[in-house]
Amino acid sequence: MSETPVVYRRFPNGEVVALFPSLPGGQFGECLSYLHFGQHGAADYGHVVRTTGPASPADCADLQAELVQIGYDDLRVYRRERAWMHRARIDAHLEIVRRALGTT
Repeated sequence: MSETPVVYRRFPNGEVVALFPSLPGGQFGECLSYLHFGQHGAADYGHVVRTTGPASPADCADLQAELVQIGYDDLRVYRRERAWMHRARIDAHLEIVRRALGTT
């Protein structure tokens, strides 16, 4: 059974973001993210972690429910990115570049 790693972070204004550290975002190295407002987008994982705090289970309950409702039924919550997640994201970005160059 596969899983989708997610890290929840809380901005100073109370908004919670879901970071998907193993999934590629827009620019090389960015990860996929999700907010109630704005929904999917790209995020610089390191920047978000430096400018936010950890989200408590109560903080992220609504966002977690929304993610499950839109199809993320395999989420596994982590407190921080692990090396294997970073590697998976970079490998996915490299695959995108290879396909764009026609070298796959």
